Amino acid sequence: MVSPNTTGSQPPVLTFEGKRYDLNSLPDELKELVRGMQVADAQLRMHEDTLKVLAVGRQSMASQLNDKLQAITPLP
Repeated sequence: MVSPNTTGSQPPVLTFEGKRYDLNSLPDELKELVRGMQVADAQLRMHEDTLKVLAVGRQSMASQLNDKLQAITPLP
């Protein structure tokens, strides 16, 4: 996982696979890769949250369906 750390006046540090790197000293190509991974991580979190919301909604609909089917006689 890519984890750039920026705190106060200290230079940003990239922590990747247990190693730390000065983010400012990395070549531009690597900085772009880091930004791309940050975007990908953010998108994954957003879609995971969306899936959680959909699961809760589906569970609610299933509960409503179950309640309403109580008044209907099922097939033998």
